[in-house]
Amino acid sequence: MELFETKFHESMRSKVPLLNRITYYIVNRKGKQMRPMFVFLTAKLLNKGKVNERTYRGASVIELIHTASLVHDDVVDESYKRRGFFSINALWKNKIAVLVGDFLLARGMLLSVDHGDFDLLKIISVAMREISEGELLQIEKARLLDITEPVYYEIIRQKTATLIAACCSLGAASVQPDSEEVEIFRKFGELSGMAFQIKDDLFDYGEQRIGKPTGIDIKEQKMTLPLIYALNQASKKEKKWLIQSVKNHNKDRRRVREVIDYVKASGGLQYAEERMLEFRDRALEILTPYPQSPYKEALELMVNYVVDRKI
Repeated sequence: MELFETKFHESMRSKVPLLNRITYYIVNRKGKQMRPMFVFLTAKLLNKGKVNERTYRGASVIELIHTASLVHDDVVDESYKRRGFFSINALWKNKIAVLVGDFLLARGMLLSVDHGDFDLLKIISVAMREISEGELLQIEKARLLDITEPVYYEIIRQKTATLIAACCSLGAASVQPDSEEVEIFRKFGELSGMAFQIKDDLFDYGEQRIGKPTGIDIKEQKMTLPLIYALNQASKKEKKWLIQSVKNHNKDRRRVREVIDYVKASGGLQYAEERMLEFRDRALEILTPYPQSPYKEALELMVNYVVDRKI
């Protein structure tokens, strides 16, 4: 990871001093960096503990793309804080933030093209397309508040799980190009990503501080699994009240609190937790045939961390 840090920072260098200042700021407020870890651990599991330059490039590409999507997200959501730090748009305004996001996307693409890693480029391009489609599907459905459980799974598969799927797929492709392992580990990453997003949705109903206020998804009219379950269990009258609360009273703190309490009482959290653990178990099952190693253990730990984390 230390060597990756250096290579990642190097991949963002530019001749524009303003850009270097901003990318330096980005690197110094990095998050958990789960995605590069998934790349390295998958590669090591499949290659007797060894990684190569393609693995480092795959990890850098995924981190560049992920960072670009976060920078763009903050502009779209008009969000001025991320992980307790000011966002790029808060410090340098929207126009610069959008251009920085575009620069990071272009650097990611070029890193693959310059080294002829076209198989890795295809994996990441598919992920980028799906992320955009997932975001637009969510926006379309949020207007009508008619998200069913299967549609919700499709949204989180595209929005969140596809990037973690790409990490594991890239890790496999970096050491075993064109092998069936590339698809096997894409599925492993996808299932882990589904569990990750459901855990994120559960945080919205929690008491602990996680860097975003409780009830933010309701305020943003996002239909998450606990709420979808509660709506499915509700009577006609309760359903109407819930939909009106989310649609027209999402800025009213007391009403949002009532919605949260209703979802809890209807068993929405328990239901979402059960689905999350199902995705986790299916991911862990994929690792079963592989021989025991520190890398397999670390991947199992990562998947369990996804559902046990407190932030």
